[in-house]
Amino acid sequence: MRHDWVFDVLSDLLAFATRNDLPRLAARVAEALEEARVEIAESQDGQDDAPHAPPSGRQMH
Repeated sequence: MRHDWVFDVLSDLLAFATRNDLPRLAARVAEALEEARVEIAESQDGQDDAPHAPPSGRQMH
């Protein structure tokens, strides 16, 4: 199963928090993004077609 949408949602939320001067929210969302990267990568170890990076064109924070 692809998890790209998670990165999209969290990246959009991070951008919103940053633009709207919500630094604590931005920090927590950045932590969530990193945790999602790690946990999804770990869950997909050994799968040939598993994406280990966000979709191209997305800016990761």
